[in-house]
Amino acid sequence: MTSASDTSPNLGLGSGIAALHAKWGWIVALGVVYLVTGFVALGSMVMATVASVIVVGAMMIVAGFTEVIGAFQMKSWGKFVLWALLGALYIIAGFLTFENPLFAAALLTLFLGASLLASGAVRLFLAFSMKRESPWVWVALSAIITLLLGLLILARWPVNSVYILGLFLGIDLIMAGAGWISLGFSLRRRH
Repeated sequence: MTSASDTSPNLGLGSGIAALHAKWGWIVALGVVYLVTGFVALGSMVMATVASVIVVGAMMIVAGFTEVIGAFQMKSWGKFVLWALLGALYIIAGFLTFENPLFAAALLTLFLGASLLASGAVRLFLAFSMKRESPWVWVALSAIITLLLGLLILARWPVNSVYILGLFLGIDLIMAGAGWISLGFSLRRRH
């Protein structure tokens, strides 16, 4: 008699890969859809920016309603009010995003640039604090690229806010598509 603890994790991974092997064509097709969608997004970055902002707005509304529903689970009046207020703010922000997606894109682009700048600065600090370890140069290079990207976004803000989110979305879709296509063809070649 065997238990779940007796089975090897590699055995499960192998059977999972075998199951994927039979579906390699679907994986390549998914990659092609991602790739085409990415190029469409790059072809119309303003529309891709608006679409991504609308998705963020919809997620804010869903999160807001979830917060309000969660507020009714609170035992104290103070926590109930706080959760309900936070949920209402999410819902209002989501609807404002639908009302003016370009303004929301400007705010999200500003937040993205500031986040990249802060992330790059923290990584650069970490790179120089780990100077005795071997990968510190790669961490520093990554930090510098992130810092420069944040600076480029902030230097051109708010002008670039109409296309920067669409640009990032398009690049992400193309990279994901290339990854899925590569995975599908490598599964095809695998015996």
